[in-house]
Amino acid sequence: MPKKGKLTQLMAVLGSILAWLPLLAPLFFALGSLFRGGSFLFDYLMPAELFPVALLGGWLLLWAAIRARAYRGWIGWSLLASILLLVGSQALAVATGIASGRTPMSSPWFYAVVAGLILFTLSLVITAVSGVRLARDLFKKD
Repeated sequence: MPKKGKLTQLMAVLGSILAWLPLLAPLFFALGSLFRGGSFLFDYLMPAELFPVALLGGWLLLWAAIRARAYRGWIGWSLLASILLLVGSQALAVATGIASGRTPMSSPWFYAVVAGLILFTLSLVITAVSGVRLARDLFKKD
């Protein structure tokens, strides 16, 4: 029997909020700078910088998914993919000299690092969307 109690619901809601925070923060700050009379400055590295927040949210979502016996695969695999893609892209940036500036940004390695960051962000989106779906299902009346 799946556990759909208050603790599972709380973990799903809090995990979803924490998973979405690194994804929505760059947009929020970019719109804030635009409305203050500046330009639209979008920091595409912010989801990677705020990854500890998303990781905490992902662990809460995974725990809630295991308790509820729903969305375990989507949340678990996308969380694992986001960890591996972030570590992999950072390791590639350090190994190739992109991180230190030794290798120019016109190098194919730079595009490989950016592709890893894009895939990392997409895996975070899958985790966050799965968390919202889990929370929605947990609050449904049977």
